[in-house]
Amino acid sequence: MQRYFLTRVGQSLLLLIGVLVLVFFLVRITGDPARLMMPREASAAAVEAFREEMGFNRPLLVQFGDYFLGVLQGDFGRSLHFKSPALDLVLQRLPATVHLAATAILFAMLVGVPLGLVGGFNPGSAVDSVGRLLALLGQSIPNFWLGLLLMLLFAVRLGLLPSFGRDEWRSVILPAFVLGLPTMGQLVRLTRSAVLEVRGEDFIRTAHSKGLEPGIIYTKHVLRNVAIPLVSVIGVQFGYMLGGSIIIETVFAWPGIGQLLEQAIGWRDYPLVMAIAVFTSLAVLTINLLTDVAYAVIDPRIRYGH
Repeated sequence: MQRYFLTRVGQSLLLLIGVLVLVFFLVRITGDPARLMMPREASAAAVEAFREEMGFNRPLLVQFGDYFLGVLQGDFGRSLHFKSPALDLVLQRLPATVHLAATAILFAMLVGVPLGLVGGFNPGSAVDSVGRLLALLGQSIPNFWLGLLLMLLFAVRLGLLPSFGRDEWRSVILPAFVLGLPTMGQLVRLTRSAVLEVRGEDFIRTAHSKGLEPGIIYTKHVLRNVAIPLVSVIGVQFGYMLGGSIIIETVFAWPGIGQLLEQAIGWRDYPLVMAIAVFTSLAVLTINLLTDVAYAVIDPRIRYGH
C-alpha cells in the first residue's frame, strides 16, 4: 500500500510540474505578455515600463525559474486588477466553490446511486424507466440553457428561489442542481450497468447456491463491487466541479473561483488566471490521489498489482 501511495504521489507531482510549464508558456506563446496585459490604448513607453516592472525583458528560462520558485513558496504573483496577491484572492473564493461542488455531488449521489441500484436489481421496472430517462436528460441538456430556464421559472415566475448570489441557503439549490445533473445521470447509468454485470458473475451464483440470504449477497458482494467504479467517477466529477464550474458560477453570479476566472480573463489579469489554473489543477490532482487511495482500499488487487 505504501509503495502504491508513493507511486501515485510521484505521478501527481510530475503532472503538477507539467501544469506549471504549460500554464507559464501558454501565456508567452500567445504573444507579448506585456502587450496582452496592458490596455490597448497604452503607449509604447507605458508598455515598456510594465515589461521592465514584470521582468518580461529577462531570458525566458530565468522568468520560468523565478515563477517556479515563487509557486513553491506560495507566491503566485499579484493581481493586476485587484493589486493584491493572487493566491489570497483564490482562497477567498474557494469556500463558495467548495460549497457549490459539495452540494452538487451530494445531490448527484443521493439521487443517482439509488436509482441505479433499483434499476439494476429490477430492470424494466417503472423506477428503472424513470431513472434511465433522468440519466438521458441529465447528460444531454446543456447546463447553461437549463440554468437560465430554471432561473426564469423558479426565480422570476414563481419567486420561490433566488436567481443569483450566495446570500442564503436557498441560493445554492438551483446552481447545485444544474451542476450536479450531468453527474447524476452518469451515476444512474454506471450504477445500473455495474449491478447488472456483477449479478451475472460466477461468485454471485455460487453465493446463491450456498443458500446465503439475498440481503447479505447484495450488501457484501454486489454493492462492494459496484462501489469500485463509483468511487472513481465520483472523485473525478468532484474535481471537475471544483475546477470547471465557470459556466454555472457565471450564470448564477455565484461568487466562486469559476466566476473569478471569467472576470480575470475579461480583465486580462493573467497573473490571476495563472494562479487559478495552477491552484485548481493542484486541487484536482489531490482529489484524484485520494480517489486512487480509496480505490485501492476497496479493491486490494489494485495496490498489489503495482
